[in-house]
Amino acid sequence: SSIVRCISSATPEVNNYPFTTRGMTLGHVEVFWSDDSTIAKAIVPKSSEDEKKNRALQRKNRRQRDAEVLTGKYAFSQLCQVMDSPGLLVRPDYERNEMEELTLAAMKHLPTAVMYVMDLSGQAGDKCSSVEDQLQLRKEVRARFPRRPWIDVVSKYDLGVVDGALEDLEEILDGTPYLKLSIHEDMGVEELQDEVLRMLGEVRVVLDAMAAVDERSARA
Repeated sequence: SSIVRCISSATPEVNNYPFTTRGMTLGHVEVFWSDDSTIAKAIVPKSSEDEKKNRALQRKNRRQRDAEVLTGKYAFSQLCQVMDSPGLLVRPDYERNEMEELTLAAMKHLPTAVMYVMDLSGQAGDKCSSVEDQLQLRKEVRARFPRRPWIDVVSKYDLGVVDGALEDLEEILDGTPYLKLSIHEDMGVEELQDEVLRMLGEVRVVLDAMAAVDERSARA
């Protein structure tokens, strides 16, 4: 939830115990494209609370961004959704609760990119989300959605990591890069934002391809 707050306009509940997310929380990031395939920059729109306090400034900034697109500085802009979803547990699908089912349904039916967040500090609650469970779940979810744009994130890195956890993760990833992140210490945040933009670019390629298929089907 802290990560979603950092990279988007969403304001999910944040607490110092696991599984505080009990529903879907949506935020946005506005992405500016210099051409059809290249992201030039991105900004996080003000949250609704900030907008109420600074509506005049919000309108001014909106007009400035629109002008930048209209004058050709950027080809176009898009408002992309970022979703904070409830966590999953290692268990068969028939034992999942409604929140877990909602998370999996979003991944299955929406053209999503996935940020898989792990807490390897040993403080995530061993009874329901041990380091071993998180790594096992990562393998299962990635196998279920192998074609999704994906980034693995080791969060709360400032709290330390259980001995051997990174080695076990790296064995699972088999050379695939991952990010070490601490929102508290501002560690890895810029790298995460860059990866989010990369994934949004990949999602757009998929959406454009889907739109092209729909257009051809409509003409058939």
